Amino acid sequence: MRSFSFLALSYLVLTAGAAHASSSSSAPATSASVAPALRFTLPASDSGLAGSGPIRRYPWFQKLWTERRTTWAGQVERDQKAVVFLGDSITQGWGAALASSFPELKVANRGISGDTTRGVLIRLQEDVLALHPAAVVLLIGTNDLEENATPWTIASNLRLILAALHDHNPALPVIVCAVMPSSPTKKRPAFLIRRINQLILEATVDQPQVTVLDTWKLFADAQNDAPLAEFPDLLHPNAAGYAKFAAALRPFFATLGLSERAPDAFTPEPGFVSLLNGHDLTGWGTRPTAEKEIATTIRMQATDLAAPLWPVVTKSASYDGLTRSPDGRWLAQAGRIVATTPPGGRRIQQLWTTREFPQNFVLKLEFRATPNADGGVYVRGPQLQARDYLIAGPYLKLANFRPLDWNELIITVTDGVAHCTCNGEVLEAALKLPASGPIGLEGDRGQLEYRRIRIRDLP
Repeated sequence: MRSFSFLALSYLVLTAGAAHASSSSSAPATSASVAPALRFTLPASDSGLAGSGPIRRYPWFQKLWTERRTTWAGQVERDQKAVVFLGDSITQGWGAALASSFPELKVANRGISGDTTRGVLIRLQEDVLALHPAAVVLLIGTNDLEENATPWTIASNLRLILAALHDHNPALPVIVCAVMPSSPTKKRPAFLIRRINQLILEATVDQPQVTVLDTWKLFADAQNDAPLAEFPDLLHPNAAGYAKFAAALRPFFATLGLSERAPDAFTPEPGFVSLLNGHDLTGWGTRPTAEKEIATTIRMQATDLAAPLWPVVTKSASYDGLTRSPDGRWLAQAGRIVATTPPGGRRIQQLWTTREFPQNFVLKLEFRATPNADGGVYVRGPQLQARDYLIAGPYLKLANFRPLDWNELIITVTDGVAHCTCNGEVLEAALKLPASGPIGLEGDRGQLEYRRIRIRDLP
């Protein structure tokens, strides 16, 4: 009931806030004709401002707010069509290293140290929308907690930010980063951050242009706090933390077509036949959902409303010639098959070859998983988990696994038994299989990419 009430409340707040935002954007204080010193001075009171919750007015913050926004006002033409990174000190602190982290992208840093969700909402038009961005990466909310805002206030403001971005351009891709872990000593306890992040998932479930990146699981330590090795002050990432953050974002930029656009130049080894043609989903499609899977999802949903759903497929369908599945979840792009991030966090969907494989064979493929992502490879029916293993399991001790990068699976099927390895380490020594069946891919949580899928018959 709380989830439903929040979404309903968010809609009402969104409608009212959008009206405030519209009226404030036409007020003389935001006119380009006003001197910068006045134009970028924070209003003395909250009266008439969009959103709710804290706006910081400490002298240091007001000075920083004015300085950075005045500088950006002179860079509007230069930063047109950039990927805009929007947020607080974590974004600002990326500094000059932001561009070098994404050499394929034109980027613009619009982070202000100390900012809150309401502060971002107020400055959205001039700092972001005026750039007509190619995409927006949003990380905000941690400072609201220090100012005693509730998770519901933070999520409501986020919803207003997303509404304004959508009104500007309904197709504008937005990557919303989960609030990163910190520490109770910073007035940012884990239980409140986790609640914010759950509300983010709920608030974006009806936003197809929004992708949520799980930067909570990416960094949280065993106590659900920020790790000192990457957050020395328990609030801001160091160089190692930013490197991991960048690595987590790159697969999303690739899926948006902003990077990694060149076709994969890989050629299968002699004797191997590729199961994807590199540019569409020919040879793949859907198969009817197994009765046991329907029963499983009904049972899980009865006990856990956050359990993943299986969209029930009633008949087989071929995706020959399509670059995207009809529901948009599966995408063929530059030699990859992508299971895109599902709305709301989790939804199990499967893609199957249209042919079956009764013979002995060796199957090779590579996969890349975003933080805490969960997927799988089906071999004649039984599943081998393909996940961000070191966070999501079940293979937590792999020495050769490369988080946020490509990893190779080799599955050797001999007389109904599969021997499965990842980067040379054994995952399953003897996975029992039926006599025949298709090859399948799964997307459950996060984004999974699969490439270089090829097979060679064995005697």
